[in-house]
Amino acid sequence: MNRSSGKVHTHAADHRQVHGHEAGQQDAHATLKGYLTGFVLAAVLTAIPFWLVMDHVIQSKETTILVVLALGAVQIVVHMVYFLHMNTTSESGWNMLALIFTLVLVVIVLGASIWVMHNENANMMPMSPQYAHHKMGS
Repeated sequence: MNRSSGKVHTHAADHRQVHGHEAGQQDAHATLKGYLTGFVLAAVLTAIPFWLVMDHVIQSKETTILVVLALGAVQIVVHMVYFLHMNTTSESGWNMLALIFTLVLVVIVLGASIWVMHNENANMMPMSPQYAHHKMGS
């Protein structure tokens, strides 16, 4: 019994209220069907980029890279929805705040990595033909 309000609350009722579940309502994705759907989507989203790259389906390398990155982003969403059960209402928005923070970090790390690799490639000295000849003769 709660002394301040005079009402009796059970732990299960409080848990359902905090997490947005009503009596008899179950999270739609926490089922075998939800896990299998997520697995099939993840497998397809993994196989498509391999096929695109290995068979050179798209002639432009830049377009291929963008398509693979887009499919990777979709796969991240699939994992978050079907396996991590994230949505905008879970745990009062803290999961969404953590997601936004993670996305900012990922963008910073990926952007910095691409920038460093581009600068490395642009600033590499091309191999001189005279050094290439000595290297091949050794």
